[in-house]
Amino acid sequence: MAIKVTRYDTAEYLKSDEDIQAYLDAVLEEGGDDPAYIIHALGIIARAKNMSQLARDTGLSREGLYKALSQEGNPTFSTVTKIAKALGLQIKFQSAA
Repeated sequence: MAIKVTRYDTAEYLKSDEDIQAYLDAVLEEGGDDPAYIIHALGIIARAKNMSQLARDTGLSREGLYKALSQEGNPTFSTVTKIAKALGLQIKFQSAA
């Protein structure tokens, strides 16, 4: 009997805002100070929420979003905040002490 294997896709498991928050908490804990890790997570959340709708909400092209959120992407902070806002996320800073 052959075993059928499919590729794991985190985006398929992000069904609610609570799922997304738990995922972001894990990403921030695991990824530490690596901005690429956070950008990658935003890309996964964007796919879970509908990349086409995100493109409309941000005013960016769908292709531009994929490029910015890819491993080779290097989005500006302005782009990251625009994406976060369109995804219903808020970027906050707090004292590390």
